[in-house]
Amino acid sequence: MSAVPADPEFTGRSAWQVPGAGASPLDALLGRLDAVLTDLGDLSAGGLVDVDVVRLLDAATMAASRVAGVECGAVAEADRRSLGDAVGARHTHHWWAQRSRLTRSEAGRLTRLGVALDEPRHADVARQLADGTLRLEQARAIVEAVEAMPSEVGADVRDQAEAALLGFARQHDARGLKQIGKRILDAVAPEVGEAAEAKNLEDEERRAAEQVGFSMSDDGEGRSHGSFTVPSSVGSTLRRILQALANPARHTEADLRDETGGGKSTRRRMGEAFVEFIERYPLGAMPQTAGVNATVVVTMTLQDLLGERGVALLDDGTRMSAAQARRLACEAGIIPVVLGGDGQVLDLGRSRRLFSKAQRIALGLRDGGCTARGCETTAAGCHAHHDDPWARGGATDVANGRLLCPHHHRLAHDPRYARTIHANNAVTFVMRT
Repeated sequence: MSAVPADPEFTGRSAWQVPGAGASPLDALLGRLDAVLTDLGDLSAGGLVDVDVVRLLDAATMAASRVAGVECGAVAEADRRSLGDAVGARHTHHWWAQRSRLTRSEAGRLTRLGVALDEPRHADVARQLADGTLRLEQARAIVEAVEAMPSEVGADVRDQAEAALLGFARQHDARGLKQIGKRILDAVAPEVGEAAEAKNLEDEERRAAEQVGFSMSDDGEGRSHGSFTVPSSVGSTLRRILQALANPARHTEADLRDETGGGKSTRRRMGEAFVEFIERYPLGAMPQTAGVNATVVVTMTLQDLLGERGVALLDDGTRMSAAQARRLACEAGIIPVVLGGDGQVLDLGRSRRLFSKAQRIALGLRDGGCTARGCETTAAGCHAHHDDPWARGGATDVANGRLLCPHHHRLAHDPRYARTIHANNAVTFVMRT
């Protein structure tokens, strides 16, 4: 049976037919697609060897991208023809959501992307999505980054930016592309990039300040529920505070297990950390690795710090305007990266086993988080690891250190895994055979 049944809304419309045939080329293509998907669905992945499971997953991932490209092209054509008018839909994505059982939000996002990819200026992105080179969210990140550029940026610069982002897409996922996209003008048009980013950050911070909110209610069963909206820098600070309090190193084995004896989920441990923060921790008693009142490491020039405009980079990767950094400086110590902070020595050699606070700061700035390839754990949630073990003569210095999340830190010390350090300082682990 065909995957796409005939639609009574449009059966009366004429369709191009193959001369001498009773079915359109589309019927044959959809029939072949349906047959292939049926055969793959009937295939038992459990009966495959490891290498074939990997091949199947890789092929399915690429196929999903290619189908998404077809989907975007089709919905762009539907929008051009206003096919939703046949049922009185206000917008194409409303019509599509009703037909497909997608939510309006999902249909809207895909429709906007499809319409954008239909524009000649995004032809390369559309082509790479259609041939499976790009993933759907990568394509969305690239288009949104280019469309978000200031109006004064010309078409040539936009084309250069899109080409550069397509190049970055070979090594970065959609999340990485979004971050790169915010600063892509620095690479293709540095004369306008810094000013544009500073203005964008100031606009974001202004909107965030205007939309701050907090709500909480009691459900009458001994629990309170709430939600909040705060600037990203404040959210990053709160996350780091709770991660420090939830750190397993601060708790006993019994603390980390739930009522059934299993391990507590990260959500549960973060919730308990929030309770601890409220009940027991005054601001001055917070762990030194977290909180606005703790050390803030800012990478920016003195000129930017004192000037009207500029961009600051915190040690967890958060970017903020110079004005925001100056405000934080009123309540927090700022360590300039180039100085290592108050003359602290970053390389302590063999004089101590544990990394110092200054060394942890340096590792966080260099690594940005867990150095295991594909891991997104931030620096605040990582351990400092000796590449050359201290017990075997390895020095406690930044050159011999790296950040690893608790999971990958365990793998680094597990003899069952072989570790490879790549040229970009990323680490991969492979189970020994």
